[in-house]
Amino acid sequence: MAWTAPMTAVANSVWTSTQYNVHVRDNLLASEAAVVTAAGQIVFSTAANTLAARTPNSAAVATSETTSTTSYTDLATTGPQVTITTGTIALIYVGCHMSNSTIGAASYMSYGVTSATSITALEDWGISWDGSAFASGAARIGAWHYVSNLNTGSNIFTAKYKVESGTGTFLNRELIVFPL
Repeated sequence: MAWTAPMTAVANSVWTSTQYNVHVRDNLLASEAAVVTAAGQIVFSTAANTLAARTPNSAAVATSETTSTTSYTDLATTGPQVTITTGTIALIYVGCHMSNSTIGAASYMSYGVTSATSITALEDWGISWDGSAFASGAARIGAWHYVSNLNTGSNIFTAKYKVESGTGTFLNRELIVFPL
């Protein structure tokens, strides 16, 4: 329901029930308090004077796992993975503790999207550990990405991993999706 600019009251005039319902009741039903239906929701504008409630979701995998694959893949424990209903826009957070067995070799974490939308994992919206001066140096890394090319509907966001060379180790992996 969209908000309507309220009419101007005029002295000694009486509002009809239709005027009251359009300009008072319906506007209250379009307010943040009326749109939010559950704890933890955020409010987002979907068009001029139109609000929608969205529920963020997250997933985590604590298990330490490795890959030597140089193209994006799942680890032994897939994910983390978040299935969520989105509009065309979302904020995505990926984060993990990562390392690589080879000095100076990079390890990467990104995400792909399936279901209503098909997006392949790329470095452009992921995180990387570009190695260190010693083998197996590690860092906790995280980043947010604004994605605006989603198809409205149920989307599955899944973390993916790869290395430049060597063996990458990934643990305490997180994925957070804020649908907008």
